[in-house]
Amino acid sequence: MSTLRLPHPTVSLHPLILAPPTTATLYDALSSCTCLSHFKRVHAQILRCNHFNSRSLLLKLLLSSPSLHYALSVFSHLPQPLLPTVSTPFLRHLSRSPNPEFTFFVYQRLRKDGVGIDRFSFPPLLKAATRVSALAEGRELHGLVFKLGFDSDPFIQTGLVGMYSACLRISEARLVFDKMSHQDIVVWNIMIDGYCQSMLFNDALELFDEMKRANFEPDEMILCTVLSACGRAGNLSFGKAIHAYINENNLQIDSHLRSALVTMYASCNCMGMAQELFDQMGTKNLVVSTAMVSGYSRLGRVEDARLIFDQMIEKDLVCWSAMISGYAESDNPQEALRLFKELQILQIKPDHVTMLSIISACAHLGLLDQAKWIHVYVNRNGFGGALPINNALIDMYSKCGTLETARGVFNKMTRRNVISWTTMINAFALHGDANNALEFFYKMKEENIEPNEITFIGVLYACSHAGLVEEGRKIFASMINEHRITPKHEHYGCMVDLFGRANHLREALEVVETMPMAPNVIIWGSLMAACRIHGETELGEFAAKRVLELEPDHDGALVLLSNFHAKERRWEDVGELRKVMKERGIFKEKGCSRIEMDNEVHEFLMADRNHEQVDKIYEKLDEVVSRLKLIGYAPNAGSVLVDLEEEEKREVVLWHSEKLALCYGLIRAERDSCIRMVKNLRVCEDCHTFIKMVSKVYGREIIVRDRRRFHHYKDGVCSCKDYW
Repeated sequence: MSTLRLPHPTVSLHPLILAPPTTATLYDALSSCTCLSHFKRVHAQILRCNHFNSRSLLLKLLLSSPSLHYALSVFSHLPQPLLPTVSTPFLRHLSRSPNPEFTFFVYQRLRKDGVGIDRFSFPPLLKAATRVSALAEGRELHGLVFKLGFDSDPFIQTGLVGMYSACLRISEARLVFDKMSHQDIVVWNIMIDGYCQSMLFNDALELFDEMKRANFEPDEMILCTVLSACGRAGNLSFGKAIHAYINENNLQIDSHLRSALVTMYASCNCMGMAQELFDQMGTKNLVVSTAMVSGYSRLGRVEDARLIFDQMIEKDLVCWSAMISGYAESDNPQEALRLFKELQILQIKPDHVTMLSIISACAHLGLLDQAKWIHVYVNRNGFGGALPINNALIDMYSKCGTLETARGVFNKMTRRNVISWTTMINAFALHGDANNALEFFYKMKEENIEPNEITFIGVLYACSHAGLVEEGRKIFASMINEHRITPKHEHYGCMVDLFGRANHLREALEVVETMPMAPNVIIWGSLMAACRIHGETELGEFAAKRVLELEPDHDGALVLLSNFHAKERRWEDVGELRKVMKERGIFKEKGCSRIEMDNEVHEFLMADRNHEQVDKIYEKLDEVVSRLKLIGYAPNAGSVLVDLEEEEKREVVLWHSEKLALCYGLIRAERDSCIRMVKNLRVCEDCHTFIKMVSKVYGREIIVRDRRRFHHYKDGVCSCKDYW
């Protein structure tokens, strides 16, 4: 325990006391003091008249001082030790004060002076230990309690449960709790809340059930605590049971309980019930509104989240972060960046959670200029030393197409964990650099960094996109035999993809048929994609139908079946499938390409005519096509799987979004600069050939991020080596 040094109290005369004062007049004078200087003058009179023998006057002096430091100074200079009748109320006063740690200074002095500590002194001392999470002091008190034989006192036992719970020593709290002969509603609440504070939410719920079996009726505080545990554990069924209990027992649902119910339902992603209860609230406080914003954001329902967000008069950083995170993880990361800039205008300082969301938004967008700006902001505002931030920066730069910058962040890190190495391996895999992905994988093992299941997904992905079948087999085996990691669906999906891309479709099917768990949509989807690449119609249809059995509205499987029928000119079957999709409201995702110019994002859809420079873009497209035809380019009409004439198909394929974005880049970008684009779908064969030829004819480096990977085009060659 630290020693508190206090000055000797200074004294002077109180101007209202003219005649020799009595104990009563001094007591009244202390009650009427409005400032410390007046208080000191009364203290002077007490000293002058030697009234310290009055316990009531002494207690009033200690408890009514405008300054805690002055009260402790008075205490430290007392000529005689305090009796328990005075020391216990003083301990209680200090334990409730803004500085509960001062309670231990008095305790030390009492022990030093040999003053006996009675049973009534322990609850305030334990309360102080609870408020400042003073485990060492709390354990010392527990030992003294046991020594003095007070360990069966229910008030002291309750204090011990609270102290251990506050110090996150929940098992020790439970030992005391279980030994109690009488457990009242207060200690049940403390114990349940202790489990929640220790993140042991299921234990909190089990204890609540135990409390009901012991015939204790939960009060509003316990119900709010248990509802919070349900929300944080994601236990919707238990939360619904609590709600039913409240209704069945006709308990009054006040604002606190309604807020707890709304927060529980929102945390469990049950937004219908959360919204119903939220609408019944007259005044929506910050906590419950933030819970609604977070709940909708988590589900990707950002418009619903934004509606509540905009209605909030008061917003804190947690609410801003929830809204920014919602946009960052949705299809509108640009709005996340806009909100972040608004946050700066309001001069609200972001925290690490906000920064991780905004870095994620930049990664999602794949826009390098925005990424560089965020990196500068990170360094200027003191976030650059945080390990999770640096890991996120690696991911951001890799998804913005600059692998070297991502590697630069990695190399500058003074501390790295498995996430750092895994993120870098995934970056190499995303860019088709399997050699470096494997080199880093083996290097991390040399540095005794144990790879995890995510690491293996990255390495197997790298092998898959480079056609390294034997290396992939070896790594998959090492994951099981050497690292004792049980493969999950994602790992089997990588193996199916590895074999499928290499046209080892029999082995891919063998993996599907022999894996120890039932294949899911990911597995069948990988096989389905491999069949599409290699034109294996029969097996592809089989895989697509298995996908649809698991997920009847899977747009990818329906589109693939339609495409297979179209390649075989089975137009009636195509029409029937498209009719089914229309009836179910299922639409093929539209191709969209983004390009960043001068910190401004430009988006293009297929055959887009909405851009302000649309005429120049199509003129440029005509020019590019003419130049490419001179070296042998012919539009690949096989990419258009609709019932059109060949000439119409050739026109349609020329209007793909990445071609329009590329032509805009050729108009706007400086001659020697790299053109970077992001495509939401897989680049088609015709666009892949087109961009390769543009890189050669126009002497430009072009980087395209599609749904699965990066393509680096230069001098007529793509980094994927036409294996994608």
